[in-house]
Amino acid sequence: MNIEPSSPLVAQFRDLIADRLGLQFDETKLGNLARVLSRHGGKDMPAYLAMLAAEPERSEVLHRLAVDLTVTETYFYRNFEQIQAFAEVAMPACLLARGGLPVRVLSAGCASGEEPYTLAIAAREAAGLGPGSVWIRAIDANPAMLAKAGSARYSAWSLREVNPAMRERWFARDGELYALNDGVRRSVRFEQRNLAQEDAELWAPDSYDIVFCRNVLMYFSPEQAQAAVARIVGAMAPGGYLFLGHAETLRGLSNDFHLCHTHATFYYRRKLQADEPAPAMQAGPPAWTEEPFRPLLPNDPAWVDAIARAAQRIDTLAVKVPQAAGDPAEAQPDLHHALSCLHKEQFEQSLALIEKLPQQYADDPDVLLLKAVSLSQSGALSAAGHICHALLARDELNAGAHYVLALCHEEDGDNSAALAHYRSAVYLDSSFALARLHIGVLERRMAELEAARRDLAQALILLQHEEPSRLLLFGGGFPRSALIDLCRAELAALGVSP
Repeated sequence: MNIEPSSPLVAQFRDLIADRLGLQFDETKLGNLARVLSRHGGKDMPAYLAMLAAEPERSEVLHRLAVDLTVTETYFYRNFEQIQAFAEVAMPACLLARGGLPVRVLSAGCASGEEPYTLAIAAREAAGLGPGSVWIRAIDANPAMLAKAGSARYSAWSLREVNPAMRERWFARDGELYALNDGVRRSVRFEQRNLAQEDAELWAPDSYDIVFCRNVLMYFSPEQAQAAVARIVGAMAPGGYLFLGHAETLRGLSNDFHLCHTHATFYYRRKLQADEPAPAMQAGPPAWTEEPFRPLLPNDPAWVDAIARAAQRIDTLAVKVPQAAGDPAEAQPDLHHALSCLHKEQFEQSLALIEKLPQQYADDPDVLLLKAVSLSQSGALSAAGHICHALLARDELNAGAHYVLALCHEEDGDNSAALAHYRSAVYLDSSFALARLHIGVLERRMAELEAARRDLAQALILLQHEEPSRLLLFGGGFPRSALIDLCRAELAALGVSP
């Protein structure tokens, strides 16, 4: 019978896992961590934890632990849109840059091999590229999964997204399993490596043209994720492509990439140089011609507290301006009042208060975003768009700037561009309720009814938890209750009872 570990032991175990394996688990996973610790630690869990802290990097103890902790469910052609972008965008661009030499691909966190083998097949299927067109290195910390990958035999369930013709071309029946074509197998080299650890050979400069690191960073602490991305950046060729999981972004981790959006999916291209301008965001479906919805301004005095919280970041900038000895104290702008003016649609007053910020903070991203919101709400779309473009030139992963730029495009009648930027905002911040709401409204008016139902239903959930300060800044005057009513009305028009 397993012994139940104490909460301090589970917390220590979680810290050691983060340190030794680079895996991060939140509070909802503590029960599972307790069960894993109980299995591995036995009757003397403190001694096991002490041993774990002292184990060498590639020890069998760490390997066994990785087997229990890492998610291994995967299948061929998972997230098909990314595989399309790999085959139709990344591979041709990298082949051209390589001058005919093989494209070098890293599959990090490859599990049982379905991902790297999919990439090898996709390279051959797309434009008939030959077997020498791509070289794939696949790494994982889980030795059991690597053993399965090396055998290259898979169940029908793993091939569920592979159509019959492709299955016939690349697999042969082997009893109840399917054996992968030997030529595809030879395109992939599997190695046991830990993405969270320094490794001079693995991360040598200019080693890879394309990197797949999907559903890996989500397990890392922010510091470890940032370090892992920095290693990837250093090992990638300029202009190379990076694919992350759908729930992962580089927001807050790196400014070394351009955000790309094709084939209904997001991915990244490494900048050729630090100051390289961002490419134009690809537009979505054709524009519709109906008027965009315009929020009304309710009088909601309960938002005074929200105004105070939203102003806190910029207000702090103002009060911390150093004064030279003997100089009179400079009057500070009332940013609480500026945000209150924005809420009341008193845009000229809001802008005037923003302009009173000390000059050294006039270029602060938060200040510029507040200014862009005020300009866009006042109808000065060109000026607001100019600020958003300047913000995105500095940080392409600024979800707020994408959102305000989308508002400008929508107000200007360019709804396909608006949809592209709303989708970028949601990709970069999946909890962004207002962006999700706009997407759903646009989709309904473009007759994309299933997509509209899905996005509006998600927006309804997110709106109930959206931070008041963000509703104030981006909500155009709506309080939470009015936004929820609007979302419910849109769903009702689609025949959904929220």
